[in-house]
Amino acid sequence: MSNSIEIKIEKGIAWITLNRPEVFNSFNREMALSLQAKLDDCATNTEVRAIVITGSGKAFCAGQDLKEVTTPEINPGFRKILEEHYNPIIQKIRTIEKPVIAAVNGVAAGAGANIALACDIVVATEHASFIQAFSKIGLVPDSGGTFFLPRLIGFQRASALMMLGDRVNAAQALIMGMIYKEYPTATFEEEVQALAETLAAMPTKAIGLTKRLLNQSMNNSLEQQLALESDLQIEASSSYDYNEGVTAFVEKRKPEFKGE
Repeated sequence: MSNSIEIKIEKGIAWITLNRPEVFNSFNREMALSLQAKLDDCATNTEVRAIVITGSGKAFCAGQDLKEVTTPEINPGFRKILEEHYNPIIQKIRTIEKPVIAAVNGVAAGAGANIALACDIVVATEHASFIQAFSKIGLVPDSGGTFFLPRLIGFQRASALMMLGDRVNAAQALIMGMIYKEYPTATFEEEVQALAETLAAMPTKAIGLTKRLLNQSMNNSLEQQLALESDLQIEASSSYDYNEGVTAFVEKRKPEFKGE
């Protein structure tokens, strides 16, 4: 059995590791389908209250394994690669009503960069970099890149990065608003651990509803968004965690949320 995707669950956190370090964690069909399965498991596992996606070795993810698409006997074709591999991964990341952190430990290129940018919170080691590498080989950006990147950093910068294929280091990505935080390489793992533990201890239902609101805000009018906020606030206010949060505030103690 392949171990191209590794997963461990502890302290309410699912750690998903892209694990093909010999090819900089680039995706083939097996790895893409395995990641989808792991995300599905996390979505339904009540023990999981936060998800971290990272890479093994020196890279986060170099995107598509070009050996797969240049070998006729195994090449799935780009339509299948997009519709069965990457598009479902992006949709699962966005629809899981739990926080998903991209812990970018090295280069994130092509689809690898855009999978990271689809996550709720992106953090990177100081040696990480992001590359919209598609134009370098005559392709267009995919995996949601043309949707998320302009919204993160603006139309002009996104256009330039996608057309020129420039490498963006972590410090530049932070200034642009592409990522949330940059951490020193020496403390990267413990910083990600602390962030994930904080999220896993928070009211998961409310965070999931917040994520739903953010997703809908991409397309809603102000009136539609205000109405949805009202509906989901009513839903959040009926949760265990809301009652616990208010009670803890009144009692001047730290709340103990259950994610319910």
